Amino acid sequence: MGHNNTTSAIASKTQASTRYVSGDGGSIEPRTSNLKQTLAVQPLNVAEAVVQMLENLGIESAHGVAGGAMATLWGALSNSKVQVLNYRHETGAAFAAAEAYFASDCPTVTFTTAGPGITNALTGLFAARGEGAKVILLSACTSAPQRGRWAIQETSSHTLPTDGIFTSGTLFNYAITIESPAQLPQIFRRLALGLAQPGGFVAHLSIPTAVQNTPVDSVVIPQMTTNCSSMAVSENVITQTIQMLSEGPFAIWLGFGARHASKEILELAERTGAAVMCSPRGKGIFPENHSQFIGVTGLGGHGSVMSHMQEQTPLHTLVLGTRLGEPTSFWNPTMIPPGGFIHVDSDAEVPGVAFPNAPTFPVQCDIKTFVQALLDRLPIDFPSTSTLTLPNPEKDEIKEATVPLVRPEVLMEAIQKVIVEGSDAIVMAESGNSFTWSTHCLRFPEANRYRVSTGVGSMGHVATGVVGAAFARKGKAVAIVGDGSMLMNNEINTAVKYGIPAVWIVLNDARYNMCYQGMQMLGMTGADATMPETDFVMVARGMGAEGVRVENESDLESALVMAMKSSEPFVIDVMIDPNRKAPSKGRNQGLAALGVKSTPTKSTTEQISFPNI
Repeated sequence: MGHNNTTSAIASKTQASTRYVSGDGGSIEPRTSNLKQTLAVQPLNVAEAVVQMLENLGIESAHGVAGGAMATLWGALSNSKVQVLNYRHETGAAFAAAEAYFASDCPTVTFTTAGPGITNALTGLFAARGEGAKVILLSACTSAPQRGRWAIQETSSHTLPTDGIFTSGTLFNYAITIESPAQLPQIFRRLALGLAQPGGFVAHLSIPTAVQNTPVDSVVIPQMTTNCSSMAVSENVITQTIQMLSEGPFAIWLGFGARHASKEILELAERTGAAVMCSPRGKGIFPENHSQFIGVTGLGGHGSVMSHMQEQTPLHTLVLGTRLGEPTSFWNPTMIPPGGFIHVDSDAEVPGVAFPNAPTFPVQCDIKTFVQALLDRLPIDFPSTSTLTLPNPEKDEIKEATVPLVRPEVLMEAIQKVIVEGSDAIVMAESGNSFTWSTHCLRFPEANRYRVSTGVGSMGHVATGVVGAAFARKGKAVAIVGDGSMLMNNEINTAVKYGIPAVWIVLNDARYNMCYQGMQMLGMTGADATMPETDFVMVARGMGAEGVRVENESDLESALVMAMKSSEPFVIDVMIDPNRKAPSKGRNQGLAALGVKSTPTKSTTEQISFPNI
């Protein structure tokens, strides 16, 4: 990288031939800024220079809520090539920015004003970091002369902790407050390198209000060429992997980090006969209708996985792109193969953490690069386990209706038919029972069509993230959400403003039903998880969207078809039976294992889904 090549001023940066190669194998090409026309009249200010740098880094969209403290920065964004979407709440904007990244593989920006603008966005950015998104937060902060003087929405060490919010750490891969134009070259370099690395990258640039207007006269930006290719893997590692896999039957355990290697993983599985399972976030990376797919692990997963691990225990498990955390594994010792794990991840800190007592052969590598290298070296006569009879995910019998409301299982059947099989829409499931019903019941034949957040699991993530996903893919994205999440945070109004064809399917049962059912299954009483019933069709229409309420199962398919045909934002308000037990037993057993005391009832002894113990 040409660190010392500083011959070009920022005013001519738009003509640079820099090419940034992303960790996913794509490239980010610099584009000519709309701001270029202003250069002959006056120099850029800091806000305009930052926006121009973002354009050069391939940023195409910005999602946020503005305010007086960031007026100059907001103006620079709004007059650039970056598409600016103005939201109703910073948390929703941050969730939308993260999901826009996943829908497009293009880095995004979220922006906020000072004070509560920043703190409101933190939950969404926390999720972005945990999910592996590439998102840059642009915020305003109080200028130096006003700090400590009770400025409006003061943002300084007098009012907020600086560690972790304005400094690099567990929340931000990179964070800095811009106090001078002289910082811009190094900031540009750090952003370029961060966005080019494999995996996620979440950054925070906070610019004091006065600094946003500071002219950029003599500062120069280095000419950079960042050739950051995917992580390579040594021949010795591949040789050792092949040796271990050839010692006996093995299984493949997929996570979201393997989503760009679906073709290579399918070839590996078919050449070796290995059983394939996936995390909830990994649904569809390996076709769920394939004979070698044995099910989803973790929350909302399938008992077929446990059947295989107990009855046809593999010697090794090849783990590709999953942290094996609680939502994926419940840290169940049954999932530990006798020969241990071969754990591949781009993050060197991941292998061996979830199961610290299990033998683990760690490999730090991009998943696609690793599997390609494995296929290139895999012997033609590699011993196949195709003679094994593998269990496939169970299709639970739908029990007879007991009340005149929609059974969630029947709703999932309709979603499978109309949306999963009848369209190419992204389907997103909110945390709670929406997550477990969708993960357990839906089957995806291809990758990158299902999105859930398992690590953070924030309510409102999907209810707002669906707007970013639909916007980025310029097509349908469907959110399966609970009524609690829709009341907590939604961006229907934003979708209406920009004509974004997002669809919300609301499981309306007038309660936080995962909490309600969970307390019942743990034998606890007295806690109130109910809420007044809400008419979400009226809410949608009040904001300018379309909507329909479904009270009868016979109306499900027609309502879904109507929503998918609509070019406008659309809400389907489904009155579901609140007493249908969601497939979440593993979560409740996990809580019990952590010390939450329970009084066993009949329901806690029935296997509902992927068990913990």
